[in-house]
Amino acid sequence: MGVAPGNGFNGGVVYYPTDTSLGTWGALAIVPGYTARCADEEAWMGPWLSSFGFVVICIETNSRTDGADARAAELLAGLKWLTTQSPVKAEIDPNRLSVLGHSAGGAGAIIAAERQPSLKAMIGLAPGFPGNGLSMATDRVPSLVIGGQNDTVVTPSYLSGLYATLPGTTQSGFAQIAGADHVYYTRPNNVELKLLIPWLKVFVDNDTRYTQFLCPGLPDPSTVSVYQPKCPYVPPSGPTPPPTPAGGEPVHAVGAGKCLDVPDQRTTAGTQVEIHTCDGGANQLWTRTSSGRLTVYSGSSTMCLDADAQGASPGTKVQIWPCNGGSNQQWNVNANGTITGAQSGLCLDVTGGATANGALVELWTCNGAANQHWTLGQPISSAASPRQPNGPGKFLKTSRPTTGRDLRPHFDNQRALSRVPPE
Repeated sequence: MGVAPGNGFNGGVVYYPTDTSLGTWGALAIVPGYTARCADEEAWMGPWLSSFGFVVICIETNSRTDGADARAAELLAGLKWLTTQSPVKAEIDPNRLSVLGHSAGGAGAIIAAERQPSLKAMIGLAPGFPGNGLSMATDRVPSLVIGGQNDTVVTPSYLSGLYATLPGTTQSGFAQIAGADHVYYTRPNNVELKLLIPWLKVFVDNDTRYTQFLCPGLPDPSTVSVYQPKCPYVPPSGPTPPPTPAGGEPVHAVGAGKCLDVPDQRTTAGTQVEIHTCDGGANQLWTRTSSGRLTVYSGSSTMCLDADAQGASPGTKVQIWPCNGGSNQQWNVNANGTITGAQSGLCLDVTGGATANGALVELWTCNGAANQHWTLGQPISSAASPRQPNGPGKFLKTSRPTTGRDLRPHFDNQRALSRVPPE
């Protein structure tokens, strides 16, 4: 959605989730660096961040040579317009706002956080420059500072010194991306997003499930040359996991990095379930009922996960069947990551430990193997990348911008963050 100049900033583009069934979203304002345009440099982030459940405004500055103070004012003006006048204001929680900036824009983000300490998060990408006198000594907003190992403009030594000015009580993190130069952030890359998204999810959405991607270290430490977190990270308002969306949630096969799936969206009784690449389809969304059943589909098409023919021996196929109250349709979701049949005591198992699409699911003697490890509605498996939006297990569709470069991919639910275009 294009934004006309005025209201304290020079217009821009808004990216937003089109699914409003999960309630309101947090918001993020992005401002570019000195002489730059957001449409040319940071706009690539908009579709990806909005697909994780944020309304994002990529603002243009009134003058390309605006200093940090002006950029701070423009960030806050953008958030004010977004929450009070924009066509999507009703979709935004005005108490869950954040700012991000690059270079001079990063300095502006730091100043904006000082001026509006009610912000939930601040992210500075190579903020400021040597000799500008910038300090973070009064910042209280959870702050993520990111620099580049090969940045000759905002040098590693300068940025390390700037980060050191933050109060010890401010929740913060510092990352230096390996091999990155000053304009690294203006090119699509998933290294940066794997830092931004968890930070925003934890502090804007209060979703502490994302702390595992920040603490005690990063999932892929090879992408950074320096990482200094202040663990543990706890949102000021405390953790509030998002609600489960209507229509169920995925059941992740951790060992394979795939989802429990009814082949080809069949509704035929007796269809054996399998694992398949997570796509958010109705045939991968399961509802756990109060009676211990796992149901798929809805209305007259509702089916239950079922152990074939009341089978209680290893190798019994697991299928869909009309719900009938049988004990072979009751499942225990256990703290150790297994799902066991209430009748048989056997584990839900991907046959032979296979990881390919189409691998069948059966009952088998519990043995602790990875092919018997499942998670319901979790954002990812331990080896995967964050892909959790505001509602567990969905990768949200986003608006199509009407001005600026159209960078919006056609998202499907649950596409992994690792699908972000590489550098």
